[in-house]
Amino acid sequence: MKTTTAALRSMVALFFPRLLPLAVGLLILIQARAVTDAQRVRNSDSSVAFVRIGVLGLFHPRQLMVTAAAGSALVVQADEERIVLERSSGRSAASVRVSGSGVVVQAGRSVVRASALYVSGRKNEPVDFVLAVPGKIERHYRGRLEIRPGSGQLIAVITMDRETAVASVVAAESATDTPLEALKAQAVAARSYLVAGRGRHHDFDFCDTTHCQFLREPPAIDSAATKAVAATRDMVMAYDSQPFAAMYTHSCRGRTRTPTELRLPPAAYPYYSVECKYCRSHPARWSSRISAQDAAGLHSSDESARLNIDRRLGWSTVPSNDFSMKKQGDQVVLEGTGQGHGIGLCQSGARAMAAQGADFRQILTHYYPNTTIVSLPWQVYRGEKRNATNLNSPVAVAHY
Repeated sequence: MKTTTAALRSMVALFFPRLLPLAVGLLILIQARAVTDAQRVRNSDSSVAFVRIGVLGLFHPRQLMVTAAAGSALVVQADEERIVLERSSGRSAASVRVSGSGVVVQAGRSVVRASALYVSGRKNEPVDFVLAVPGKIERHYRGRLEIRPGSGQLIAVITMDRETAVASVVAAESATDTPLEALKAQAVAARSYLVAGRGRHHDFDFCDTTHCQFLREPPAIDSAATKAVAATRDMVMAYDSQPFAAMYTHSCRGRTRTPTELRLPPAAYPYYSVECKYCRSHPARWSSRISAQDAAGLHSSDESARLNIDRRLGWSTVPSNDFSMKKQGDQVVLEGTGQGHGIGLCQSGARAMAAQGADFRQILTHYYPNTTIVSLPWQVYRGEKRNATNLNSPVAVAHY
């Protein structure tokens, strides 16, 4: 027994000095891996908090003007050249125009040719600036700007905080007298689209038109839109445990539509058809005239056909999918109700519900049955929903 004990002590004395450095090295490796994984998670969480919005593309600009907002300093990086724009310096604006496969940047007496340019704050942080298509439009934004050439025009992309984008959409999509609870419902729907609706563009995540979501300038800090976004921060709609790109419409016909009814492919959320009492009592009526040739491929309840006509003749030509057609000579008279595709949240109905005392959860419950509101980051553990508020149990939807 004594011999065995002595032998064990000898082995420990022999191998312990050799094993200790290996053990310490293994511990350091494990800790480093944990730090790397934690950093990866933080980076992932950070990346989804920003969206890349293509702006002013509707104007097909060949020239843009970038101006520092009051109190802001812009750092313009054009390849290896660095230009600072600041009102107090006397040089606050830069002109950017297409030049072959690159751009030409002019700020005061400085003229720089580059493949693209990037605009941010002094520490590469988001910054306030004004972007303009000379002679046509100018808008104030907050974020980091990239301008590069593409197909003979300039492509302007702003990387902005997701909540800033949500506030900008809510302000653009809502009337000034919209009640706060309706604005909250709009904020949740808009944020859901930004979270789950990527993939419609190659050069950026979303555009600033109704093709994706209408986006203008960020609202004032004390505006109702800003308050609605802050009150619903990180909240999105989810169906079957997954956030979905929530669709919404300006005014329905008194009953919302489903994608199938409009000959559209099924969506991640089935979009039940629900009653909208306000639009039934206060239908948004419209009429329009188009040529018989243009009307040849147009059919009621066909969203693709409607959009094809509107792209060619103007977005107010056929405002909705609910209309009748009557031929008068070589023209066709269209008479219809509603504004928009009629799918999902009805903004007119939501305003009326809020005015009558409904909160944003009740509004969303009505227009998106069988969904939940989840707070990002959204995760599912063993089928259990975390950070989720059940909007409603399954409901029977009346059809008539």
